[in-house]
Amino acid sequence: MTLPIHKSMEALIEALPYIQKYRGQTFVIKYGGSAMEDDAVVAGMLQDVVFLEAVGINPVLIHGGGKAITQRMSAAGLPARFVQGLRVTSAEAVQIVEDVLDTMINPSIVKHINDSSGRAVGIPGKRVLVGRKLAPVLEGEELVDFGFVGEVIDVRLDEIERAIAAEAVPVISPLAQDASGAALNINADIAAGTIAGGLRAAKMIYLSDVPGIMRDHRDPSTLIASVNRAQIQQLVSEGIIAGGMLPKVNSALNALEKGVRKVHFIDGRLAHALLQEIFTDEGIGTEIVR
Repeated sequence: MTLPIHKSMEALIEALPYIQKYRGQTFVIKYGGSAMEDDAVVAGMLQDVVFLEAVGINPVLIHGGGKAITQRMSAAGLPARFVQGLRVTSAEAVQIVEDVLDTMINPSIVKHINDSSGRAVGIPGKRVLVGRKLAPVLEGEELVDFGFVGEVIDVRLDEIERAIAAEAVPVISPLAQDASGAALNINADIAAGTIAGGLRAAKMIYLSDVPGIMRDHRDPSTLIASVNRAQIQQLVSEGIIAGGMLPKVNSALNALEKGVRKVHFIDGRLAHALLQEIFTDEGIGTEIVR
């Protein structure tokens, strides 16, 4: 007689070859969007991160914080303005950005992981990312100065690699430091892609509040399961990939160029989205391959 297998056992059996394949490898995870606003969703996602570490995978977490920053700026009477998907950041605003990211969000994530029987260490992005201010850009007929918004020109990996070697999860804020010592606001997607490329991560995973790349952003059934560079370029030219998705996709392509093997876009609001994408045959989001 063949006894039935419990569904949880089936899931473990399905996950086994992936655990064996990725044991000892590094996954860089970028977490942001409205998926960060629900405490239960946050707790579930960080439990997934603890699971990855427990089975021998090395997760590195880069977090956003855009909505919390916008709320703090609004309370300070500073309007939020985005140009080409990037937040225009004044000298006053960058102080708020740094405070929200490094003294509120980052320690909160570290505490969540530690409280879930994991081990995490917070790393301010300024200790990892070297940046320079972005040049002004034209929006219509207006020349827009981004202020204290930067691009990454170098990555210091030593502190991240020490945390990985100590079997701790590095939790990194998306800030850089320029040659004068000033803090620069870095798009978290770009920061994550740059760090993933520097580490030559096996996977770069974007967790946000969208299912992935969709041909119609209003219709989840148009989700594209897998796409390569040439197809990405076509989707950009057709205007299907636009707005806030552009920095994500550009950072993904940059990470692939630097040695990351595969990039995933998944909806972080789904229960155990990380585990569903990594340890199941079907996955749930969009993968970008070379």
